[in-house]
Amino acid sequence: MRASSFILALNREVTYFERNRERILQELIEFLRIPSISTLPEHQGDVRRAAEFAAANLKAAGLENVELIEGRGNPLVYADWLKAPGKPVLLLYGHYDVQPPDPLEEWKSPPFEPEIRGGDIFARGASDDKGQTLILMKAVEYFLQERGELPVNVQFLLEGEEEVGGEHIAGYVASKPPRLKAGAAVICDTELFAPGLPTLCVGLRGIVYGELIVEGASHDLHSGVYGGVAPNPIMAIAEILTALKDRDGRILIPGFLDRVRPPSPKELEAWSRLPFDEEEYKRKEVGVTELVGEPGYSVFERTWARPTLEVHGIRGGFTGEGAKTVIPAKALAKISMRLVADQEPDEAAAQLAEAVRKAAPKGVRAEFRVIHGAAPSLVDPENPFIAAAAEALTETFGRETVFIRSGGSIPIAGLFDKHLGIPSVLMGFGLPDDNLHAPNEKFHLPNLFKGMEAVAAYFERLGREALP
Repeated sequence: MRASSFILALNREVTYFERNRERILQELIEFLRIPSISTLPEHQGDVRRAAEFAAANLKAAGLENVELIEGRGNPLVYADWLKAPGKPVLLLYGHYDVQPPDPLEEWKSPPFEPEIRGGDIFARGASDDKGQTLILMKAVEYFLQERGELPVNVQFLLEGEEEVGGEHIAGYVASKPPRLKAGAAVICDTELFAPGLPTLCVGLRGIVYGELIVEGASHDLHSGVYGGVAPNPIMAIAEILTALKDRDGRILIPGFLDRVRPPSPKELEAWSRLPFDEEEYKRKEVGVTELVGEPGYSVFERTWARPTLEVHGIRGGFTGEGAKTVIPAKALAKISMRLVADQEPDEAAAQLAEAVRKAAPKGVRAEFRVIHGAAPSLVDPENPFIAAAAEALTETFGRETVFIRSGGSIPIAGLFDKHLGIPSVLMGFGLPDDNLHAPNEKFHLPNLFKGMEAVAAYFERLGREALP
């Protein structure tokens, strides 16, 4: 498309979204009010309500074949519009479940009573991922309501278990249903590198999450009577953890780093040109006095291109007020490993399990149990679907698109690659300070509407290019 005609199309989109701004905002508020916390069984009804809300919105937008796909777990939401013969098919993904809001006392406004302050809307799920899922829904709505047709074919596949492992969608995608035949997936669940800077994420870390379980005696013991002879599972966990990673952040698990594919010199050079102030990042975004990690690697390498081993919680013994001198019979630690290309979750989990076995001190039984895992994802920036997205973002924002990776994990991207053989276009519009998974989560409202314009522009551009 010539630039002039592209801008004319873009202006039509802007007009539509501006004209419907208040309605769209009210729909987002209604969506955010649903406490669809997938990890808490007591909110199962709310999770379903969120699925029904998404399905109703898709139907109102003009999508066809809208349905809830039932199965083991929370329902998937499917919809499609496949009336553009010879044009690309895009699989549009998002998730309607959210993280728990704890700790509640740190929220400035209730997490499920959305509040607009300045240019941001604050609520659990605002950025991760209800607001960004709505971007995809409204971009499609624009074409169907304003023009009566889309320039491309689309399929929506939304899930309600992204925050708890995504077993339902994993099984569904692995079954390779004929209806999920697309050229690429589009996911709005990442962020701009900086405000106003169009960004495409081309790499995601994978994950292995599980529990380190250590057992000692058959029951809790009095530390005065048995201290000095009885094994202590909490101490054992400490010994095991320090055997897995040293004080400088180097992971010591045998074989774990063998598959790591380093970033190319071209990618490293591009990262070095990103607008980044390490001191400001340390002070404002992370909120620490010192950054840690493997020596010899930059912040971007450590967060985007190197694997990690982190401890998320340790449970065992007495932790209440006052004193109780007990040697616990059992202790548990929650652990995750973030993986990078070309690491494999099953292999990494087996390596960790073997390292735990070897590091366990005498007198205890120790094992690592996997809760869930996902493969890393890395796509070629020159892939035509990625390149078209970069061009659409550049035209929309008026600045050259930058390519980054993300330290986080979006398991579905790896599954789309593995089972459907399609790349994922990660067009996210969050910001680094959106407080994902933390109190006071927010979404910058200008990004909400700019995102709709950018996705619509992407559809427009793809409809004029010869792509599969």
